Amino acid sequence: MKTILYILQKEFRQIFRNKTILPMIFVVPIMQMLILVFAATYDMKRIDLVVVDHDMSENSRHLIAKFDGIPFFHVHHLEQSEKLAEDKLLNDEADAILVFPVDFERNLIRDDEAKVQLLINAIESNSAQLIYSYSANIISDFNKNIIAEWKGIPEFTPPTKVEITENYWYNPELDYKWFMAPGILAILVTIIGMFMSGMNLVREKEIGTIEQLNVTPLKKYQFIIGKLVPFWIIGLFDLAFGLTIAWIVFDLPIVGSLFTLFFMAGIYLIGVLGLGLFISTVADTQQQVMFVSFFFMMIFILMGGIFTPVESMPDWAQTIDRLNPIYYFMRVMRMVVLKGSNISDLLQELVSLSILGITFLSLAIWRYRKTA
Repeated sequence: MKTILYILQKEFRQIFRNKTILPMIFVVPIMQMLILVFAATYDMKRIDLVVVDHDMSENSRHLIAKFDGIPFFHVHHLEQSEKLAEDKLLNDEADAILVFPVDFERNLIRDDEAKVQLLINAIESNSAQLIYSYSANIISDFNKNIIAEWKGIPEFTPPTKVEITENYWYNPELDYKWFMAPGILAILVTIIGMFMSGMNLVREKEIGTIEQLNVTPLKKYQFIIGKLVPFWIIGLFDLAFGLTIAWIVFDLPIVGSLFTLFFMAGIYLIGVLGLGLFISTVADTQQQVMFVSFFFMMIFILMGGIFTPVESMPDWAQTIDRLNPIYYFMRVMRMVVLKGSNISDLLQELVSLSILGITFLSLAIWRYRKTA
């Protein structure tokens, strides 16, 4: 035990003397939480709508006014200039174009129906879907008002369909930052665990101190513990640091137990540190560790459900995702922070992370060769 304590003391001194690792401990959480959360947050605050009104009628102006009354619709009146409106759409100066034909009101009065054209900039599919959904609701509301005004309110009849009232649990205001912050924290813990643990061991190889350690009577398990425990502690510290930033800056509610969160994070870090250590036993330079770790990180993050729901992936991708540790830890972060889940609700994630952690750590121990 005394030997392990001396190794830990040596590792912490080496970490705090390293001009590369030390800034990562404090700068990376701040940068990720203050920049990545906003960059990954998708929130429609402004929709630039260009209106081309060839009809110039009372009803067309009424519909335009309904769009203009929505806070995040910014309406530009261009009247007859359809070519200018299309140029704005092509130049990304407009998000959508609403075109009224010449006979819009006449057809509405004579035929009880009229058409409008809605052109949407669909470079960003999520934006296009939201713009279409908002616009369709506004036009539908306009139709209901026209029917009630022109044809009168019909006699009361019992409802023929079930009315559904939506209630959003755990994030009632649909604040996307609350949804993204736990996912970014999962990425943060992964970066600290995988990159830093791997680069630390390879640095020992580059500067030649690994040979000095190999000729000592140091046991393999003592060496592994000494290399992993400091970054395990640093990973938990950065998780607490990131949670504090999210709580202060984004008013992120931490509904669940912090003990449950850090307990699951500790198990997750064992697997991530084991994977980083395994990569370092294969690589010879810090550059190789960075490239290999980045390769795995990209796959883990893109398939982890942080940006894209796992349920929307193909079945084969969801099956492969069972080997992705970020997939489980991302669920843990969101379920504990936003939903208030406890250990009994996270049994599947607990078992899966434990199996992956033991597997990755066993591979790292098996691959590491201590030569006396």
